[in-house]
Amino acid sequence: MKKVSLLILAALMPFAATAAENRDLILDIRRIGLDLSKTDVRHAADYSDSPIQALKADDQEFIKGVFDTVLEYKVDDLKWDNSLFMEYGKTKLEKYTGETVTNENADKILLTSDLSWARWHMGDLKFGPMARAAYETEFAASGDAPRQNVFRASAGLSLFDHPIIKSLYLVGVYEYDFTYSEHKVNKSAVEAGWRLEYEIREGVKLSTNGYYREYLSYSEYVPTDLERDFSATARMDTNLWGNFTMGPYVQYRRAKARGVDTYGSNFMIGLSFNYIMKYDIFNKTEK
Repeated sequence: MKKVSLLILAALMPFAATAAENRDLILDIRRIGLDLSKTDVRHAADYSDSPIQALKADDQEFIKGVFDTVLEYKVDDLKWDNSLFMEYGKTKLEKYTGETVTNENADKILLTSDLSWARWHMGDLKFGPMARAAYETEFAASGDAPRQNVFRASAGLSLFDHPIIKSLYLVGVYEYDFTYSEHKVNKSAVEAGWRLEYEIREGVKLSTNGYYREYLSYSEYVPTDLERDFSATARMDTNLWGNFTMGPYVQYRRAKARGVDTYGSNFMIGLSFNYIMKYDIFNKTEK
């Protein structure tokens, strides 16, 4: 991951030097917040050995914390985004017998570096090739499953930087999964994803993001490896005061592992309290 970021930075340096007047560096705090959530999990018993926490959680009401921030660097037709997404939710129940039951409802860390080239312009919409490097893990292992550790490299085409279509892409994916120390699996997949934002009126914004990933090949058989994976989130943010917002949200994850015949799913619905802000670092102004 570090080597990939250094290579991307080296590629950008000549553009930054020759076209300084066309540079932008934006800190986009998409949200830092708390979600009051109720989750409905299907077929959790079939996924009890899975390292993916969302597929084996219990049906509960809980609070989770979310951190979603990206640093956007633009120079001419190149855009380089480095983002960090983290979420964590945990409940601890004490039974009348004195036994304590702990359950992680959400646990994810995703570090991503994207490089996009606006090769073609269609009005407000930019279109061109993209490349991405990503590392996904968790804060802690849960139960008998180890902590998830996955590296992904992908390349393909994307639409981006439209007032509504922030990102819409189709890529081929190489995945190196080293979750299990005894099984280091190389995989290939195809993935489509999106991030959309729509301002309903001043102070009220609807946003959605997600992906669908279909796996095509594996270097070896591990029962908990996924064959397909779908994730989607939709949220409405209403400004309360300054950069603080509140609104309802829904989140859905559905996936199928190689070793089971059923799909695991996790449906969350709740209320989200967030801090959202964009800051232009070069001009030292809030956007």
